[in-house]
Amino acid sequence: MIGTAYANGQAAAPAGFDFISLLPMVVIFVLFYFMLIRPQQKKMKEHQNMLANLQKGDEVSTNGGLVGKVVKLSDQYVVIEVADKVEMTLQRPAITAVLPKGTLKNI
Repeated sequence: MIGTAYANGQAAAPAGFDFISLLPMVVIFVLFYFMLIRPQQKKMKEHQNMLANLQKGDEVSTNGGLVGKVVKLSDQYVVIEVADKVEMTLQRPAITAVLPKGTLKNI
């Protein structure tokens, strides 16, 4: 059923490390870095800068969809006023955006 196999006379490839086989993995890692990792790091830096520059009187939006004005600030927490005499205490990372001044007057 199976015929005899003959060697073709060429020398076998050395048993060393082949850089060509590693090239696709390197290309995939570089693509992941520039398309996923780097933009996410940039976004995190911008969010940290926004939280560090937060001031009393800023109008903010939270990750839960609440909109309010910053009344008090501490290192870990932010107190926002969501309505007249209604204040909520939130952790700083819950703030997702600082809104332009006058946004709450239009609501």
